[in-house]
Amino acid sequence: MPLLPYLEANRLEAGCDEVGRGCLAGPVVAAAVILPSDYSNHWINDSKKLGKKQREDLISEIKEKAVAWEIAEASVAEIDKINILNASFLAMTRAVENLGKKPEHLLIDGNRFRSQLTIPYTCVIKGDGKYANIAAASILAKVYRDKMMEKLAEEFPFYAWERNAGYPTLEHRAGIKKHGDCIWHRKSFKLLSLSPELEF
Repeated sequence: MPLLPYLEANRLEAGCDEVGRGCLAGPVVAAAVILPSDYSNHWINDSKKLGKKQREDLISEIKEKAVAWEIAEASVAEIDKINILNASFLAMTRAVENLGKKPEHLLIDGNRFRSQLTIPYTCVIKGDGKYANIAAASILAKVYRDKMMEKLAEEFPFYAWERNAGYPTLEHRAGIKKHGDCIWHRKSFKLLSLSPELEF
């Protein structure tokens, strides 16, 4: 069954989501997507519920059919300076600001949001499994970030980022323990401490 196309009809709504909040390395990446109000695709769902090939197959479909879409980042340095929660908000804000069309309302995945944006918003817990535009944003952000981490893994092969995308897996932590951290690691995170809040 397709996800809901909008929260309120006859309003230009952008779905926003981020990926990489629980990672030990790499930027946090966000996307904002405005879909047509009559858009429907039963494959569009929370990116975590889709396989890698499914997500990648949906990318061109989302970009082609969307009224507007944008992907943005907050850097490792920004994460370490303002903390991961604020960096997530910053990445989402940048994605919205760079949209080719200004939305009238934002649907934010999660339970809170802070921004200097003047656009009204609604936070939706587990929104990427409820609204198509949030799910589309989650897919764009995840595919973009996964590819980035795969590319970085070529230069920094000790951490298995091509498999874990920077998340705190045992393999990733073993690499840090053996080889130390690198410029892409978030120094404000406990890289070798099993902190529940950093897990998936």
